[in-house]
Amino acid sequence: MTMGNTGGRRKPPTIHDVAREAGVSRGTVSRVLNGGHYVSPAAAEAVNAAIRRTGYVVNRHARSLITGRSDSVGFLLTEPQERFFEDPNFNVLLRGCTQALAAHDIPLLLMLAGTDDERRRITRYITAGHVDGVLLVSSHSGDPVAEELRAAGVPLVACGKPIGLGSKVSYVAADDRDGARDMVRHLLGLGRRRIGVVTGPLDTPGGVERLAGYREVLAEAGVEEDERLIVSGDYSRASGEAAAERLLAQAPDVDAVFVASDLMAQGVLAALQRAGRRVPEDVAVGGFDDSPAAVAVSPALTTIRQPWDRISAEMVRVLLAQIGGEDTAAVILPTELVKRASA
Repeated sequence: MTMGNTGGRRKPPTIHDVAREAGVSRGTVSRVLNGGHYVSPAAAEAVNAAIRRTGYVVNRHARSLITGRSDSVGFLLTEPQERFFEDPNFNVLLRGCTQALAAHDIPLLLMLAGTDDERRRITRYITAGHVDGVLLVSSHSGDPVAEELRAAGVPLVACGKPIGLGSKVSYVAADDRDGARDMVRHLLGLGRRRIGVVTGPLDTPGGVERLAGYREVLAEAGVEEDERLIVSGDYSRASGEAAAERLLAQAPDVDAVFVASDLMAQGVLAALQRAGRRVPEDVAVGGFDDSPAAVAVSPALTTIRQPWDRISAEMVRVLLAQIGGEDTAAVILPTELVKRASA
């Protein structure tokens, strides 16, 4: 007895239904679904139109058994979980990568690995073939993940140049050094001469490059470097607040601060306010990122804009090219000075 539509579930369309609707063979449909190789444009259009009409959805598990691919990509953040929720940059980057992959119908798996045990477990998971490639975010020097994935032949693109791996790993980065130079030149142009810096972690590319840009511009301007004006943070708000307190104790005559992230700059502004220093009248403050944190404070933060949309799109483009067999690549994108009330 045949069951009516009211009494049972409608059977989902199959690849045979698509082939019949398009007037082509099942093999042609299969080739379209797996990249469109050796298929004429007219046949490909007929198949895609039939997919839309029938509502056919690819069985990813079945296709992965044939192609040897998972048809998914990992977004790996090698930071403690609380940093993911505190730092808005990670969320902006995750959203951009998700959208860029959605255009290719590829899901993104979020992976957080802030401890050695987590990194070992996730590395095993990735190298077992559960994802086709990895978008790696926040790689510290000495972190073995990038090298282990590279050695295992896993397609990999880092956000920022991984320290010590050079051209061995693909990466996409904003021009950290040039952005820092623009900010310090701006502060000098305001007439400030006792310019402090709160660096990022010096085992990360952003931390190293932004400090280098600060030093280069001071040297160009003939301003003697004073180590008391250099303090470090870890990109968190709390570390920025603690760094500003150290800076005020070591160099009470500081009249400007370049802070290597907007989130740390929030902490710097809080410490300056508590110390009775007016911003920008007494101390000008510049940040880096142009994240939502830059406009969530008063005064709003003058900062360096990282092109997050372009960074995420390029990371996905380079990774998909690498999954397709292309060599490693490096992309460096320009930054932009955004002037607001703090400097």
